[in-house]
Amino acid sequence: MVDTYIVDANGQSALAGSVTVPADRNFRGAWVLDGTVISEDMDSAKAIFKNKIREVRKPLLEAKDVELMKALETSASTTAIATAKNALRDAPAASAIDSASTITELKAAWDTSLLGASPY
Repeated sequence: MVDTYIVDANGQSALAGSVTVPADRNFRGAWVLDGTVISEDMDSAKAIFKNKIREVRKPLLEAKDVELMKALETSASTTAIATAKNALRDAPAASAIDSASTITELKAAWDTSLLGASPY
């Protein structure tokens, strides 16, 4: 039988059956091993969360760029488009992300009105 090891973000490893593992694997890259318990490092989890926002907003920004070009070609107002683009650019800096102290709070910081359905 082959043993399975879990490796945390710091490179520490432990036998999988001997540690308590978080039920949520979305922030696995933020796991840290402390004795026989694995928990999430919130700073690392926030970085993962912000990167997910950047990933999701990329096609949204590209779509807004197309809207902007069409509006410019027809001399239509670009105010709403610029406002939406700024909101997308500012999404990773949302105060709810920085103030989150638990994974549940961090997941709740996903702005569905701006980014769409939460991947969490």
